[in-house]
Amino acid sequence: MITLQDVIQNEEVEALIQGTQKQLDGLGYTEHSHRHISIVSKRAGEILEILGYPERTVELAKIAGYLHDIGNCINRTDHAHSGAILAYQILKDMGMPVEERTEIMIAIGNHDEQTGTAVSDISAALILADKSDVHRNRVSNTNLSTFNIHDRVNYAVSNAELQIDKEERKVVLNLTIDTNICPVLDYFEIFMDRTMMSKYAAKYLKIWFELVINDTKLL
Repeated sequence: MITLQDVIQNEEVEALIQGTQKQLDGLGYTEHSHRHISIVSKRAGEILEILGYPERTVELAKIAGYLHDIGNCINRTDHAHSGAILAYQILKDMGMPVEERTEIMIAIGNHDEQTGTAVSDISAALILADKSDVHRNRVSNTNLSTFNIHDRVNYAVSNAELQIDKEERKVVLNLTIDTNICPVLDYFEIFMDRTMMSKYAAKYLKIWFELVINDTKLL
């Protein structure tokens, strides 16, 4: 069976990850390279593992998380769709069974808030993992005077934890935001679609989504 470690060691995957970051650096976007995809991979797997899903389903969620942004190597626009096709072909070449690579394709193709939604357990876990990664370490622009709102909001977040409570059937995104850098309202201005997508993804998994910012429950 193809594992996450097999995917990490795949030279084609590595080239696409590097190409993704090169392109997004040119566009002035936040970090979408090894740091981000490793966090998303880990969190997607943890969500399903804690909720009691089979070990293989957990592994497929990790793989989907690691591959979910490779479409950015082609273009930021429709990156979820192009990334899903790229991932499907790479996993096919690696020998993954069609049923498994189809599940991963579905998840990657639905992770972007502009065109996607939770349509499977793996896609729901991927959405929750991806949208929870808001942090100052993702800001590649070092000139604070030129920050756009995405830079400012991400840079203001000094801590972001995704906590899964199996007993209470809920997932909590707990953020610490420096309001001297940006007000909490700015977070909602650019991330409301992501927040609602996360809420629906949690509902798909039959759990509740909560957003806590600076120790205050907002959702």
